[in-house]
Amino acid sequence: MSESGWLSRSAESLLRRLGLKYEDLLGFRFAVNVFIATTIVWTVMKAMDAGSPIWAIASMVAASEPVVQEAGRMFRCRITNVLVGCAVGMGFLILGNRSEWILPFALAAAVLISSYIVRVRTMWRQAPITAAIVIASALATNSASAGIQRGMEKVAQVLFGCVVALLVSWMMSKVWLVKPPAKPKPAT
Repeated sequence: MSESGWLSRSAESLLRRLGLKYEDLLGFRFAVNVFIATTIVWTVMKAMDAGSPIWAIASMVAASEPVVQEAGRMFRCRITNVLVGCAVGMGFLILGNRSEWILPFALAAAVLISSYIVRVRTMWRQAPITAAIVIASALATNSASAGIQRGMEKVAQVLFGCVVALLVSWMMSKVWLVKPPAKPKPAT
């Protein structure tokens, strides 16, 4: 008997015994995924002396999903919008001035590009968030090049968190398969 089969059957048996629903099991699986992924992100970031892991952890939680197919879709959408926000933020820093007014214009541009050009509505808020990370880093250091570097470090942390979330979701789908309930057959 495979380890994953045993774990899946045990979880389904517990589900029936306690009178829980499929969604309850997904919630528990989500908590386990977040626990494992947080441990990985925290440990790796500390081992690499990469600063505070808060951006990576926040991103990992936002990208976590107990159903691996949905996790893959969320990952693609998040990465797309992170790249949009990164490009917009860097573009405004390269072309613009260091005034605080660059921020609202860049965020609005990121929203418009994400909404009307890229058209990936899932995680579309990530584009202006990422643009804000890049630009705020430049404004805080009063240097476009230092800001771009700090912004890119934070964006790398966000991407790292997303990758860990996807890998943990995939790994858990292999170790502990959560199957949706069978759909009732129509009466004939």
